[in-house]
Amino acid sequence: MTTMKTFFAPLFVLAVIGVLLAGCVSSGDSPSGTVSAPPQHYLRNNIHVQVHENGDMRASYANWINPGAGHMVIPVNTPVEIGKIRRGIPIIIKSTGKIIDFEFDEKNMAMTAEQYVNFITTTEPVALRNLSDIDRKGIADGKAYKGMSKEGVRIALGYPAAHRTPSLAVNTWVYWRNRFATTAIDFDGNGKVKGIR
Repeated sequence: MTTMKTFFAPLFVLAVIGVLLAGCVSSGDSPSGTVSAPPQHYLRNNIHVQVHENGDMRASYANWINPGAGHMVIPVNTPVEIGKIRRGIPIIIKSTGKIIDFEFDEKNMAMTAEQYVNFITTTEPVALRNLSDIDRKGIADGKAYKGMSKEGVRIALGYPAAHRTPSLAVNTWVYWRNRFATTAIDFDGNGKVKGIR
């Protein structure tokens, strides 16, 4: 009998430890006890970046829709992750691991960086099939063309900076081509591009 007690005592202790450990795991974020993975994020609009000679990628809330050498468009629906927000917003392209150093100014955008991230990313891919042919062309090219809708321009060029375009309801949106020059997109009463200056 003593031999049986000596054999089962360590097994009993191991069983109790196993139950306690299982209890710790089951206090996770989901009812099953597993920790939920963060949701997949996709770009809600194109991001215009400037790629420097060393490979660094920079972008801005002001959009820089034609910054010159090294200009590249990261397309809408690109899967991304958002890094730790400090002075800017690090946007990580999941397929390559490349980081876009995205400058952000809370005062000029009249929102926090976290709020802005919710404007430019989504957990579901953006449906483009219901947009017009000219909208889809502008989005693919990363440009505004006459006849595009406001939604098409927003996806093609991104959100205009709020200190120059305080609302998307206005009929002139101002974008920066680079740090020094701007482009204005004029819409008609139906919300279609009538001029670019």
